[in-house]
Amino acid sequence: MIGPSIAIKGEVSGAEDLLIQGKVEGTINLSSNQVSVGETGEVSANIQAKNIKIDGKVTGDIIGIDKVVISKSGNVRGNIVAPRVILEDGAQFKGSIDMDPAGATLGKTQLAAPHSLASAIKASGSDLKSA
Repeated sequence: MIGPSIAIKGEVSGAEDLLIQGKVEGTINLSSNQVSVGETGEVSANIQAKNIKIDGKVTGDIIGIDKVVISKSGNVRGNIVAPRVILEDGAQFKGSIDMDPAGATLGKTQLAAPHSLASAIKASGSDLKSA
């Protein structure tokens, strides 16, 4: 658990579930485990995990090997790749969702810096639209 008064900058990786109540900037890679962002959690990072549940605020791309859940208190700005995505009533989301099961194999690749995909799209003259 990363408590409400903890702030981390850099790469978070490991082999157990993680609950984030504080602030994390960088990348989070727990491919075989669950990442939960609590209501007080603020994440500015790309997240890759087996299951991802978001109750707080996330800015960055999300790769869920199994599923991604954004609760009614969740706020996500970034792209989601997962075979199953749940957006609860009241959830805030801006980005794209790719539910192609083959897309979950992206979980084996290295994540880029947050917003790199959005920057590339904007540079090409396109703009992300709300889902």
